Amino acid sequence: MIDPIFRNTPLYRCEALKPDLGCAVSIKLETANPVRSFKARGTELVASLLDGNGSRAVVCASAGNLGQALAWSGRGRGLDVTVVASRFAPAAKLDRIRALDAKLELVDGDFDMARERAAAIARADGIRLVEDSLDIETCEGAATIGLELVETAPPFDAVLIALGGGALATGVGHVMKALAPDVEVICVQPLGAPAMTRSWRQRRVVTTDSTDTIADGVAGRCPIPAVLDDLLLVADDAVLVQESSIIAGMRMLLDHAGLVVEPSAALGIAAILEDRDRFAGRHVVTIVCGSNVDVDAYHRWVGAAPTRTP
Repeated sequence: MIDPIFRNTPLYRCEALKPDLGCAVSIKLETANPVRSFKARGTELVASLLDGNGSRAVVCASAGNLGQALAWSGRGRGLDVTVVASRFAPAAKLDRIRALDAKLELVDGDFDMARERAAAIARADGIRLVEDSLDIETCEGAATIGLELVETAPPFDAVLIALGGGALATGVGHVMKALAPDVEVICVQPLGAPAMTRSWRQRRVVTTDSTDTIADGVAGRCPIPAVLDDLLLVADDAVLVQESSIIAGMRMLLDHAGLVVEPSAALGIAAILEDRDRFAGRHVVTIVCGSNVDVDAYHRWVGAAPTRTP
């Protein structure tokens, strides 16, 4: 059901990262596609099923990437797609949603407020609400990344996964536990958006009043209980990283891998930077999950030109 353009994404060992990180790092690159993130793996499944049962309209809340993906998948199947987002989301993501012919509604709040509004639209209009991480299709789509890792990667010791709502972590984590149980599943979240990590650690839903991170794609305040239940089954660890480490990770991916990535995609590298001893001598895979970033903000964070390590 997933368009081949989103499948069998590049997976390669980035040898240039090893000297600075002290471990072998393989990159699973989920940005070389029309929506520049992994999200379309799930929305392709959602849209295919909706098209198959005759549904013509769908709504979702998005920090930006899911909205683009659902717009792309829905447009190809003639679906009427509405995306609700925060007006403070990166302009580049919002512009792309509009360009993909989706109706975009903005709220004066964060992602969790957008979730509430999307649910209200679905109830009022009687249309399908796609809830990222809660709807199993979004997790199943993400899980295909895990299948590709297991099928094509040389032996690796750990997989580092950006943790936001949980679809990527639970989907890939489920495959690892089923097919490669010796691989350590490590979820990574910003210190400024710690709700899901705190929930995982305390084994109960923990919410926060606000978020403060440049990693907008994982900046949720209110974990979904059912998603936490899944995460507790598949994650071996959940760690929090500082903003400075996220920026350093973005810069390293630019300098050493030639990759322009959004902050969420650098969380895995940030985790290694903050705990080199833990990963020393190991082979880890990091999922580079998105590259939808505002150019001006990127230049502020990383600098307009690469900075080389002597």
